[in-house]
Amino acid sequence: MSIPSLVLVPRPRVYEETGAAYPLTPDKLIVIDAPDPSALYFTARRLQAALADYAHVRWEIVGSKVVPSSQVGVTLSVVPGAVRHPQGYELTITGQGIHVVASTPAGAFYGVMTLSQIFQQRGNALPTLRIRDWPDFPHRGVMLDISRDKVPTMETLYALVDLLAALKVNQFQLYTEHTFAYRNHPIVWAEASPLTGEEILALDAYCRERFIELVPNQNTFGHMRRWLVHDEYRDLAECPEGCDTRWGHFDEPFSLNPLDPRSLDLVRSLLDELLPHFSSRQVNVGCDETVDLGQGRSKEAVEKYGEGRVYLDFLMKIYREVKARGHTMQFWGDIIVQHPNLVPELPRDVIALEWGYEADHPFDAHGALFAASGVPFYVCPGTSTWNTVAGRTDNAMGNLRNAAENGLKHGAVGFLNTDWGDNGHWQPLPVSFLGYVYGAAVSWAYEANRDVDIVAALDTFVFRDRARVMGRLAYDLGNAYQVPGVYAFNGSILFRILQWPPEQIAEYKGLTEEGLHRALEYIDAVMVNLAKADMDRPDAALIKREFAWAADMLCHGAKRGIWVLGKAQGKEDAALRRELAEDARRLMAEFRQIWHARNRPGGFKDSLARMEKMTADY
Repeated sequence: MSIPSLVLVPRPRVYEETGAAYPLTPDKLIVIDAPDPSALYFTARRLQAALADYAHVRWEIVGSKVVPSSQVGVTLSVVPGAVRHPQGYELTITGQGIHVVASTPAGAFYGVMTLSQIFQQRGNALPTLRIRDWPDFPHRGVMLDISRDKVPTMETLYALVDLLAALKVNQFQLYTEHTFAYRNHPIVWAEASPLTGEEILALDAYCRERFIELVPNQNTFGHMRRWLVHDEYRDLAECPEGCDTRWGHFDEPFSLNPLDPRSLDLVRSLLDELLPHFSSRQVNVGCDETVDLGQGRSKEAVEKYGEGRVYLDFLMKIYREVKARGHTMQFWGDIIVQHPNLVPELPRDVIALEWGYEADHPFDAHGALFAASGVPFYVCPGTSTWNTVAGRTDNAMGNLRNAAENGLKHGAVGFLNTDWGDNGHWQPLPVSFLGYVYGAAVSWAYEANRDVDIVAALDTFVFRDRARVMGRLAYDLGNAYQVPGVYAFNGSILFRILQWPPEQIAEYKGLTEEGLHRALEYIDAVMVNLAKADMDRPDAALIKREFAWAADMLCHGAKRGIWVLGKAQGKEDAALRRELAEDARRLMAEFRQIWHARNRPGGFKDSLARMEKMTADY
C-alpha cells in the first residue's frame, strides 16, 4: 500500500494514485447500478450533498445505467460477490469518471464515505486513484453511557451517529440502567429525562439509514441501584441495606438477588417493553460487576455452589428469556473470566464482551480463553475519558490498539469502543472524539491505521479546523494526566483530586507540589492557541468553551492539590483557598451552561452535587 497524499480515516488497505486528475464539472449524473436502487438512495444523497458542499456542483441522481455515458460522473454499483468482503468496496477515479463497486449496499456506503473525504480535501480537482478496502471486524461499535448522569438530546445523538457513520462504525449502543422511559416502571426514571420509546424508534431509523445497528442495552443483574433504592424494588436486592465492594462500602443496594424468582420477572418486564423499539436482533444485558453477589441473600447458595455457579445460573436464565424473544444475548465478560472452568458451559450463540480500559489490559489472555471455548466475543476497550475531564490520550490509544491487535489474533467478531460517565460524567463530549476516531480506524483495518495521523484526522474531519489547532490541543490536553508523575488507575490524578476529600489527597503516595506546578505550566502551554482555532462547525464556539472549561477544571485540580499538600504540612495558603472557592463557583456556573447545550436536564443535579461537595472543602 502506498501512503495516501490525502488524509483518510480509516486509512484504506490498498491505495494507489495513478498520476492524473479528474476535474468535476457541473450537470453530471450519479448513477445507481444495483438490483434495488432504493437501497442506495440515501447513500447517493450523501454523495450528492458532499459534491455540493466541497466541489460546488450539483449532480442529479438516476436509478438506471441506461443513460449517455458522457453524462455519468459517478457510478455506484452493487454486484453480489464483486469484492472480497460483504462490507468491502473498490473506489476508482479515472480521467473519465468515478466508480464505487461493492457487494452490498453497506459496502457502497463505506466507499462513498471515503470519496466524501477526498472531495472535502480536493474540491473539484480529484487525483486519479484506486482503493480496495474492507474491515477487519464485522461489528465495529461505540457504546455511550447515558446513565451516569448525562442523557444527550436527540440533536446530540443524531450528530454523533453522523460522525460515527462517516468513520464506518456500524454498531451503536446506549448504556442504560434507568434512562429508558419504561411505562410500567415510571418511578425509576421520573427525574432522569429518559429516552422515550418514540425517540428510540426515531433514532433506530436514523441509524439504519446509515448502516448502523442500534443495539438495545439494559443492565439486568448488577448496577441496578437506580431501581433498588425505591421501596417498590428494594426487596429484590441481594443486599437491600448496602454492601462492601472493591470501591468501598455502599450504603445502597447494588445487584438483584439471583435466587428470587421476582428478579427474573423484572428482567422479563424490561425485555418485553424495551426490545420492540429496536430493529436489532441483539441485546446487551450487562451482568457486569456483580460485586455484592454472595454477601446477602445468596450467601448460602454461594457458599454451597460457588460464586461462579450462582452467577452463571442466573445468566443462563436471562439467556433463555432473550433467546425466547428471538434475540442474541451480549453480556459483559468480566465475571465469567474469573471462573475459567465455567466458560465452556456458555452457549455458543451468546456474545461475551471482553472489556478493559488500561493500555496493558490482558485482551490476549482473555481472548484466548473465549476462543479456546468456542464462545463468540467482542473486545471492548474505551475512550479513557471518564474520571479525567480531558481524557488520557496515550492510554486510550494504547488500549484501543491492544484490543484490536489481540481481538484479531483470537478471532473476536466485534470491537465495541466504550465511553463511560463514571462519577458525574464531567468530561465534555468532544473530549471523546479522539477515542472515537482512533477506535474506528484500528477496528476497520488495524495494520493500515495503527500509526494513522490522529491529529490531522481530527482537524480535517471532526473539528474541521482550518487553523489546525484543535486536533493537537485535544491530543495534548488529553496527556495532562501524565505530567504530575502520579498514576491513578482508570482515571487521572487531577480528576481524583477534584473528587477526593483533602485527607485522601494528602496521603496519596508520590503526589508533590512540584508535579502539580508542572501540570499547571503544561496546561497553560497547551491552551495558548485555543483562540486561534477556526472550526467549520455550527458548535465551534461551544467546543472552545468545553475545552477551556476542561482545562480550567484540570488547573483547579492542580491548585487544589497544592493547597491540600501545603495545608498538610502546616502552611495553608489562605489566599489560595479563597481563590479556589471563587474559581469553583465560576466553574460550576459554566458547567451548567455547557451541560445543557448538549444534554437533557435529568442527572445534572447529581453531577453538580460532586462539585458542590468539592467546593464545600474551601
